[in-house]
Amino acid sequence: MPELPEVEVVRRSLQSFIKGLKIRKVSIFNRDLRYKIDKNLNKIIKNQKITSVNRKSKFLLISLESSNTILIHLGMTGKIFILKNYYDKIYKTSFYYSNKIDKKHNHLSIDFNNSISLIYNDVRKFGFIKLIATSDIKKNRHLQILGPEPLSKEFDEKYFMPKLKKTKKNIKNLMMDQSIISGLGNIYVNEILHQSSINPIKISNVLKNHEISKIITNTKLILQKAIRLGGSSIKDFRGISGKNGNFQQNFMVYDRANKPCKKEKCIGQIKKIYISNRSTFYCSKCQK
Repeated sequence: MPELPEVEVVRRSLQSFIKGLKIRKVSIFNRDLRYKIDKNLNKIIKNQKITSVNRKSKFLLISLESSNTILIHLGMTGKIFILKNYYDKIYKTSFYYSNKIDKKHNHLSIDFNNSISLIYNDVRKFGFIKLIATSDIKKNRHLQILGPEPLSKEFDEKYFMPKLKKTKKNIKNLMMDQSIISGLGNIYVNEILHQSSINPIKISNVLKNHEISKIITNTKLILQKAIRLGGSSIKDFRGISGKNGNFQQNFMVYDRANKPCKKEKCIGQIKKIYISNRSTFYCSKCQK
């Protein structure tokens, strides 16, 4: 599943392609996603202009001049194709990259002026597309439960320390809790905890203040670097521009079971365990 850096890369790509374009037509091929696509979508948003493309956590928000917003979550296998000049050139974002569109998994297409189309394709159908009033974004049930963005000023010691001190969750599960920090997933939490020299099974309320500060600092640094490098190409994630994300070349622990720790002067080996059924990678030597 794409995490915050990958969704941010998609957002930036979409912004560059569709901001300012007018919707000519919406075609629905299969309404069956996690929630059914509104069958009246074409009637509601036809002839509307895209004013901006934003992101909240792992959600994409495409704002329209009609004061409506298209809310998209990619789920596990959701892909967004941008077709330029009617299939002459195809751009796509997905963890599962292929330069061919398997049309049987297309759920929706939006045709814009300028001979550009957007196609939403989803094999496992865990993603969704909803139309919401822009004024209701803060009240939306998917968004209102989210904690602060890890790259925001709100995610600091003043916010985070009390959250940790009052829970007996292990630190990995706490960081995966979207109501505490929004946008983090399995890949980046593994990397953040390794960089912070903290064992993922360590109970949150025993962490020292300097350890909490390290988590905050490393969260911001790692996410910023991942965005800069275009995300992580796990099973070939690519941005809409067609470029691979390169952050996976910087993985210190993720998917490196039984390999030596990359930290300088550490002689440990990366271990793999499961926490809440998720693959977890850590160095038993330098992560205490």
